[in-house]
Amino acid sequence: MGEAATGERRQRTDKQRNRTHILEVAEEFFAEQGITGSMDAIAKRAGVGPGTLYRHFPNREALLAALLQARDEELEARRDAIQREEADSRAALAQWLQALDEWVTAFDGLPEPLRAALAEGTSPLAITCQGFVTTTENFLHAAQRDGGAQRWVRGRDLFLSTLATAWARGAAMADESSPDALVSLVRTGWETPTTESAHRGGKGPA
Repeated sequence: MGEAATGERRQRTDKQRNRTHILEVAEEFFAEQGITGSMDAIAKRAGVGPGTLYRHFPNREALLAALLQARDEELEARRDAIQREEADSRAALAQWLQALDEWVTAFDGLPEPLRAALAEGTSPLAITCQGFVTTTENFLHAAQRDGGAQRWVRGRDLFLSTLATAWARGAAMADESSPDALVSLVRTGWETPTTESAHRGGKGPA
């Protein structure tokens, strides 16, 4: 093997090592500071220049997408296990939404860029989010088909509600009982059914 090829291979190895190190540092940094922490601060903690950081990850969304990749695989494994092991479609939907909730709370502040990714469609996070919206729709449709979920509910709205409740749990007014209350609120709805709503067949808000 020539010197040029050896040098090229060494550069690739160094590049991959730098990328892995930056991700490890960013994981720790975002866990401590939340996702709004400074990108330059991440570079400084990693012992690299800002230029090196941005060559690997041109923006915060790209860095977050890379950090979430392993968690994406874990969530997909949870999806497969639910589909394989849970015969009750309503329980399966509830389990999937719980798994989604754990995914969107990986870092403080994560729900907002995920919401923005769905709205913009250009973020590196958009494809991941859309894939999990589709999975949510699949679980929801099965529950609707079996009579375990209201017909007017949409998978996209369930995904957004997961982001919303994750955000609300971090609000100043939230307390230790808020997480369970918010999840229950989304699952059951706050309105007591009336005769009129029963006649409408549960079509959602008028």
